[in-house]
Amino acid sequence: MPIKTQSALPAKEILESENIFVMDETRSLHQDIRPLKILILNNMPIKQDTELQLLRALSNTPLQVEVTLMNTMTHVSHNTPQSHLNKFYTTFDKIKEDYYDGLIITGAPVEDLAFEEVDYWDETCQIMDWAEEHVTSTLHICWAAQAGFYHYYGINKSKLPQKLFGVYEHRVLNRKIPLVRGFDDIFLAPHSRHTETKAEDIHACKELTVLAESETAGVFLAFAENGKKIFVTGHPEYDRMTLSNEYFRDKNKGLPIQVPYNYFPQDDPTQRPLLQWRSHSNNLYSNWLNYYVYQVTPYVFKAK
Repeated sequence: MPIKTQSALPAKEILESENIFVMDETRSLHQDIRPLKILILNNMPIKQDTELQLLRALSNTPLQVEVTLMNTMTHVSHNTPQSHLNKFYTTFDKIKEDYYDGLIITGAPVEDLAFEEVDYWDETCQIMDWAEEHVTSTLHICWAAQAGFYHYYGINKSKLPQKLFGVYEHRVLNRKIPLVRGFDDIFLAPHSRHTETKAEDIHACKELTVLAESETAGVFLAFAENGKKIFVTGHPEYDRMTLSNEYFRDKNKGLPIQVPYNYFPQDDPTQRPLLQWRSHSNNLYSNWLNYYVYQVTPYVFKAK
């Protein structure tokens, strides 16, 4: 898939080095194609890493994707240079009259806070409500999935006794749903979180359909309204070294952190981690773009 980005975005050069077709604005003007417009609300602290992970995940279909990066106005990022945000990011006030084929809302390191204590909670709720009329399908990742469960259905999160941290097995429950088309019966995906939305609460919500679940990590994938809202409680977009970087970051800070489950060979942090989830991650994002964005969205968005 050609990914259309701003020419100077640092992730563009890295993706090109991986032989991923990245198209800048100039070249895209010469193609008589309407790309899928995907908005990414990036709440992760080191935004450049998440940009790269998500752009890589979106690069596996023949569809052309035009990505717009957005950050919240009500939070000051301390881990991403302001110059990067000024150059490559927009804010909700600038795009709220626009329409998008897809929206991705990322996770955020605010799990220990009640939703209402997060400084950008009201803005996030405003964006989720706006998406009801302005976006064909929204993909909520990790904290954003918990936020969606709470905002839309009143299902609150609860604190785990220890961090859920590692790569876990999940079982597909509804194979006929296109979102999990091509998945194996059992697949692996990373998790990194201190809280959970309890599986029994999600199953009890009649508006939600659970598509994949883990005996250890709980519900991994659920959707509502035939895919207009999709919830992913883990991090299938993570790179090989992401959990390793989190582990050594916390360990070097003296924080209580266990070795990520099922991640390092022989649980030895000196060894290179195995990349065990990439194919299913690619499949998930490709299925989302194809069946819930491309196949559903109109060629010209019109206000309802």
